Amino acid sequence: MKISVSPAVESGQGSHSMTHAQRRRSLTASTAGNVLEWYEWSTYSVMAPFIAAQMFDGSDPTSALLSVFAVFAVGFLMRPIGGIVFGWLGDRFGRKRVLISTMLLMAAASFAIGIAPGFATIGIGASLLLLAFRCVQGLAHGGESSASATYLAEIAPPAKRGQWGSVWGMAVIGGSILAFVVSALLTSLLGDEAMAEYGWRIPFLLGGLMALVVLWMRRTMHESDVFEDQAPGTTHEKLPRRKMVLITLRLIAFTAGLTSVNYVWMSYMTTYAVTNLGMDKGTAFWVTAAAQAVSLVALPFFGALSDRIGRRPMMFGFAALAFVTTIPFTLMLGSQPWMLGIPVALSLLIWALSQCIYPAIQSESFPTYVRGRGVGFAFSISVALFGGTAPYLNQLFVGMGAGWIFSLYIMTLCAASFVATFFFRETKGVDLKELKL
Repeated sequence: MKISVSPAVESGQGSHSMTHAQRRRSLTASTAGNVLEWYEWSTYSVMAPFIAAQMFDGSDPTSALLSVFAVFAVGFLMRPIGGIVFGWLGDRFGRKRVLISTMLLMAAASFAIGIAPGFATIGIGASLLLLAFRCVQGLAHGGESSASATYLAEIAPPAKRGQWGSVWGMAVIGGSILAFVVSALLTSLLGDEAMAEYGWRIPFLLGGLMALVVLWMRRTMHESDVFEDQAPGTTHEKLPRRKMVLITLRLIAFTAGLTSVNYVWMSYMTTYAVTNLGMDKGTAFWVTAAAQAVSLVALPFFGALSDRIGRRPMMFGFAALAFVTTIPFTLMLGSQPWMLGIPVALSLLIWALSQCIYPAIQSESFPTYVRGRGVGFAFSISVALFGGTAPYLNQLFVGMGAGWIFSLYIMTLCAASFVATFFFRETKGVDLKELKL
């Protein structure tokens, strides 16, 4: 892969150029929406025990919980479709329009889950409605995740793309923390009985209302100058299909370990501590939120570090550490709060090593004319295959008394991330307008 940067672009010259103030406002608006998207997406897994009791046949709690995680996984299968469709729309009409559209879809689906009738009212129809709304969420989330990561990388100054891109990871964590905090507050105020009856719906309804504020903020966003300079009709050299396929496979392989660690430690282990280890729900929610805050603080520092030492050392560090700590951290889990908090905090700190630069390495892998589609497909397909299925597989193996198999599975995916890193070239500081692959 050959990368070159022209002096004109490096100095900031070009036919379109956002001011620093415009970049900051756009960064804030994009991030606020991304936090809300991840809040709405994470709320489902946080509320899983309550959803299992209300939206499925509660006569078999284990089967109901597995059904919840199956719907969770199906929602992920919609993400590649959303990534491809909205990625194409983003490459065709701009990132800003996509980010507004996905926000509307996600908010509508979240609100619909909050008012959907339960299993006791309409039977299997409740389960089917939940599945349909979760698929809409998956479609929107696939488009939002890839479009927001692409947008952040394109509006960032080249020398600070790692640090600016880390804001995307902070939004992932921030949305998840918000979901856990809201759930913990409601559980503390209402109690388990009221939460099971109606309280679990409140976080979804709040998500729909908060979306109105975010939509107002996003109306002031500016389109990225990288996209404006290479909008449809602009001449550009197209990559051979074979090279595009290899780039996509490389990114999917690396993402496999990253996304599996994310969904195991950011959400599933809390459900596991509640349902399998007997931990109080409110305690588990607060402990997880505190543990996630550790990585939230670390992300911008790790992003800035990547701008100094490069992307590849961070990627190698994540893959190696995640591989060797999977079994020890899993064995540490227990019914005491610290037995959940410490392994979650340390695992997400390791995850942050690469999550901080993920928007950068995605955007530095594809040329502008196809970046939305490339990032959307590679990210969404990997998350669907290896992230969305993680909670289901973990619960399945735990139910079989063979949880160790899942640990080996996660280690294998982390090994794939390590190997894939060898095929990435160092791209820190490159200007996306002059990216040559």
